[in-house]
Amino acid sequence: MLRKLFWNGVRKIAGWKIEGFDINSIPQAVITVAPHTSGWDVIVGLFTRGSQGSDIRFLGKHTLFKPPHGFIFKWLGGMPVDRTKSTHLVDTVANYFRVHKELKIAIAPEGTRKKVDSLKSGFYYMAKKANVPIVMAKFDYEHKTMTYSEPFMPGDDVDAVLKKVWDYYKGVKGYVPEYSIE
Repeated sequence: MLRKLFWNGVRKIAGWKIEGFDINSIPQAVITVAPHTSGWDVIVGLFTRGSQGSDIRFLGKHTLFKPPHGFIFKWLGGMPVDRTKSTHLVDTVANYFRVHKELKIAIAPEGTRKKVDSLKSGFYYMAKKANVPIVMAKFDYEHKTMTYSEPFMPGDDVDAVLKKVWDYYKGVKGYVPEYSIE
């Protein structure tokens, strides 16, 4: 309870609002979070997650989890991803969902903080294989609003899902606006 109050205070001091779907009303989800344009997105994610009392884990680049500060990212709920080699991440995440009946994992669908012309599809395959819904969360730095979409099941058409997700984030200003999805 104190933790939630602390993070809610941080969120309010920073001037951020949370809107949309109540993420705590479902036990499992793959949450796409975008636009991911800066390291500040992790901070915003932590105080919005904390102010809701949500236990949302996140996938991050494996180099974040190395000493001397790596233990902090694990303690905050991070799960390292090594994109330099095949690690069967989709299968690993799907298994996490089978083992943990309450689990939400956030992932940046761009796969980087830089400007992108397309999204990575890993989040789709994770949700599909685990048979859990996808929820989209957008960080709108221009209006200081974090908004959750309604959950939806991934279906069989990966291209349709990628378009839906791209369109949801289109025009939302990230911390570095020129890296946002257009």
